[in-house]
Amino acid sequence: TLTPILLITFPAATQYFMWGKMRLPIGATFCVMTLHFGQWMNRIFNFYMWAWFPVNFTTPGLMIPSAIFLDVTLMMTGSYMFTALFGGMGWSLLFYPANWTWLAPFHLAVKHPSGPLMSVADLMGMGMC
Repeated sequence: TLTPILLITFPAATQYFMWGKMRLPIGATFCVMTLHFGQWMNRIFNFYMWAWFPVNFTTPGLMIPSAIFLDVTLMMTGSYMFTALFGGMGWSLLFYPANWTWLAPFHLAVKHPSGPLMSVADLMGMGMC
């Protein structure tokens, strides 16, 4: 619940600049794509190569559909107020279903070496998703 709330500030600021100065409704998507690139570089170099932690245990939350929705809302309305109200609401509501597709394989039950039957998602801390 904290990720979409904290991550809307930078895409909103980028969207304000790109729409206000250049009339391009791609600010949020551009910002989220560069953020995802930086997050993947962090996870690969720091978690995997440096600490040998499994990469699929450190995958970032997918925000691309939310950013596209925010940009489409601004493009359709042309208003910062309606984009903040409806686009911001859609931003947070799309976060959970957007992550279902990559979390689905981790919900298979596995027998843990220490005894309990649990899913890989429970080990990752994403069991409730």
